[in-house]
Amino acid sequence: MLITLIVSVCLILSVFIVVDGIKNRNASENVIAVTGMAERNFESDLIVWKSQFTVKDQNLTTAYAELKKQSESTRKFLGTKGILASEMTVSAAEITKEFVYITSNGNTVSNFDGYRLTQQVTISSTDVQKVESISREVTELINSGIEITSLAPEYYYTKLSDLKVAMLANAAQDGYVRAKTIAENGEGKLGKMTNSTMGVFQIIAQNSSEYYSWGGAFNTSSKKKTATITVKMQYQVK
Repeated sequence: MLITLIVSVCLILSVFIVVDGIKNRNASENVIAVTGMAERNFESDLIVWKSQFTVKDQNLTTAYAELKKQSESTRKFLGTKGILASEMTVSAAEITKEFVYITSNGNTVSNFDGYRLTQQVTISSTDVQKVESISREVTELINSGIEITSLAPEYYYTKLSDLKVAMLANAAQDGYVRAKTIAENGEGKLGKMTNSTMGVFQIIAQNSSEYYSWGGAFNTSSKKKTATITVKMQYQVK
């Protein structure tokens, strides 16, 4: 009697486990996987412009004195153009010993050719148009005898975190609409979301042929940019 009761209970439990397993398996099959996307055009509100000037002389003291003179002239030039002291950063001088190499009869000797001193000036400003204009007027310094090299400006956006959060919400809404459309057109009903994964945040130049990167593109060369983000989502279907 006791053995019969135990066997009956075991059979009931086995049936319950099998039925529950089939139910869970079917539930995992009745899902919709979609990718929501959001895209936003925006304009940079921060510009970073770097330039560097160089002097060379056989005597280090003379070279440093000339570098200091050029540094002061550069700061004065930038100040007259409206650059504030708080927007300007001047790096420490980089000193390099230079040599010329002469080969004769299979032997190479090096002769000291002087000291080259280089200093970099970095301008960071939210007045993008002003700095763009100044970067194009740098020839005035060259004409005054300063050997300066101007690099291309870099453009950034200070509200990038807020933009990303807003775009995530838009991408999630886009994914929901896609999933709902698929479910309803398949004579089903969209259930709750079971999983979601944020995709890569990409920033490229507007109307450009730049490639998206699997690790995320981050354009700094263009003032006007386009940001995109994706969200992978999974919903149950009733």
